[in-house]
Amino acid sequence: MIRKTLITLLLCLTWGGAEAQQKIPEIDPELRLALQEAVTQADSFADRFDAEVWLMAKSQPLARYIKDPQQRMHVLKAVHREATLAGLRPEIVLAVIQIESAFDPYAVSRVGAQGMMQVMPFWKKEIGRPDDNLIDMDTNLRYGCTILKHYIGKAKGNLANALAYYNGSYGRHTYSSKVLDAWATRWR
Repeated sequence: MIRKTLITLLLCLTWGGAEAQQKIPEIDPELRLALQEAVTQADSFADRFDAEVWLMAKSQPLARYIKDPQQRMHVLKAVHREATLAGLRPEIVLAVIQIESAFDPYAVSRVGAQGMMQVMPFWKKEIGRPDDNLIDMDTNLRYGCTILKHYIGKAKGNLANALAYYNGSYGRHTYSSKVLDAWATRWR
């Protein structure tokens, strides 16, 4: 079932791009509420064995981006925790981060998106948390995972369309293709 769903998602490639996240004409109230709830919640592995297997499997591909093994483990645990909390596959989040920021927690795009998941700062004001730091990895992951999960719902499960919404490039396929390719070749 899961394999069939994954294959279906990969076959749904249709849209893609990254800077237009700021061009949202009006704030989606459901997304605002989801972010408000997610930021106030706070682990994600079923048992120690599952944790060790997953962390070791994902550490090797992440070594290309993060050299320090302790820092890699810290990032992987945080990604797994926040993705699981949001109801996402952590591997999809790893692929998004690879494409958005190459795992640079201090990344800032030319349009002002911040952190590893390149979250637009206007969300802080929209949910009444202007002091949140989007460069903080945990905060950035909480926002980014919540936003991505919302867009997956909006796209009725079509991951390619959800990624295009996330990136602000709905109607194009470049960004979605990059993320899905990274997922298929590096993180799955």
